[in-house]
Amino acid sequence: MNDILILLHGNPIAQTIRENELLFPWIEALHVLAITLVFGSIALVDLRLVGVRALSRPISKISEELLPVTWVAFLVAAITGAILFTSNALSYSQNFYFISKIILLALAGVNMLCFQFIIGRNLEGWSHLQQLPNSARIAGAISLLLWISIIICGRWIGFTLEPVLAIS
Repeated sequence: MNDILILLHGNPIAQTIRENELLFPWIEALHVLAITLVFGSIALVDLRLVGVRALSRPISKISEELLPVTWVAFLVAAITGAILFTSNALSYSQNFYFISKIILLALAGVNMLCFQFIIGRNLEGWSHLQQLPNSARIAGAISLLLWISIIICGRWIGFTLEPVLAIS
C-alpha cells in the first residue's frame, strides 16, 4: 500500500499542486462548493424523509428533482477530493479524520443503497403520505447524521494533517 501512496505522491499532478501555491486552494474551494451542493440536496431529501420539511410534497418528486444535482456535485467532489488526496497521499492516509471521513462516506453509500433498493423501492406509493414509514425516517436521520459527520471530519483534516516524508 505504501508503494501506491508513494507513486501517487510522485505523479506530475500531485507535484504541480504541491509546487503551485494557488492551485491547492482553488481545487479545495471547488471541492467545498461541490460538497455544499451534495449536502444541501441530500439534506432536503432527508428532511422530507424525517418529516421536518416539505410535508405536502411527494418524496418521489423531491428526490427526482434533486438527484441529478446530487450526482453531478458528488462527481465533482469525488474528482477534486481525489486530486487533493494525490497532492499529499502519505499524510492523508495516516490522518485519523481523513480515514474517518472515508469510512463515513462508505457508510453513507451503504445507507443510500439500502434506501434505494430495499426501504424506498416503493417510493411512488408514498406520494399520498405526509408521514413516511419509520424505516424511511430512520434512513433519512442516519443519512443526515453521516453527512454532518463527513463534513466535520473533512474540516478537521486541515487542522490535523502532519507532513509525512516520501521514502522510496
